[in-house]
Amino acid sequence: MAETERFRIYIAAYLVLRKKGEILLSRRFNTGYHDGEYSLVAGHLDGGETATQAILREAKEEVGITLKKKDVHVAHIMHRYRKDREYIDIYLTAEQWSGDLQNLEPNKCDDLRWYPVVGLPQTLLPEVRQALHCIETGQFYSEIGWEEQAVSGKL
Repeated sequence: MAETERFRIYIAAYLVLRKKGEILLSRRFNTGYHDGEYSLVAGHLDGGETATQAILREAKEEVGITLKKKDVHVAHIMHRYRKDREYIDIYLTAEQWSGDLQNLEPNKCDDLRWYPVVGLPQTLLPEVRQALHCIETGQFYSEIGWEEQAVSGKL
């Protein structure tokens, strides 16, 4: 008897890097997912690593900075539904780092800049906008994309 493939959920870590009331955003480019929209330094967990380890790695790979584990804190968890997969997104904040920020992935990011929390760009990924709002209002958990699932009759 053939085994059926079990449900698989994807896990991504996002860095909310803060400096004087601003948040570092990166504009997606050539990725195939919401290109032209802003997001955060982020990435999938590779397996065999914690969300904190993943965001320390992503910060180094994407923007060339070094974060210390003690300076990174979980601020929000999101359960996100897409037609092709589900995600658990873990948003971690940091206000201290070493190294000079630079775009080390120009093939995936065509703009890297600081935005005030109260002046985020209109072209911000909806899930990131929701998570940042939740972080600012102290909401630790949220869900997004499930309305579409309900409309399709799967809920």
